[in-house]
Amino acid sequence: MSDIISPEDALVAVMVAVSVADESIRTAELVTIEQIVNHLPVFAAFDTDRMREVAKTVFELFEEEDGLDALFGLVRDALPDRLHETAYAIACDVAAADGALTQPELRFLEELRHALDIDRLHAAAIERGARARHMTL
Repeated sequence: MSDIISPEDALVAVMVAVSVADESIRTAELVTIEQIVNHLPVFAAFDTDRMREVAKTVFELFEEEDGLDALFGLVRDALPDRLHETAYAIACDVAAADGALTQPELRFLEELRHALDIDRLHAAAIERGARARHMTL
């Protein structure tokens, strides 16, 4: 990913990052990312061939000491403010997809919330929605 990324790239990067936050990518998370990219209107113009490149960049950033801060900077620069809650919502959906939120995923979501300046009450509503969508019997 170059210094200038598309808003769609940034959203994919957020989903990949939350998935790898616990150093394990689960099948349910990958399926959720694919479903989100294939169905949400925000990805209508996205070239899905870019997913591999975006994921590679996220993996590389996670290997760097300040990689998470760099990722958040790229995401903030690429996303208009109106898509900050969208980024947080899809990150919550990916984190909840496998039915268990790990401490690293929770920390990532908290840091993302701060990086995108999402109000705590709005974040709680988004989190509750993700939890409701991923409940099992």
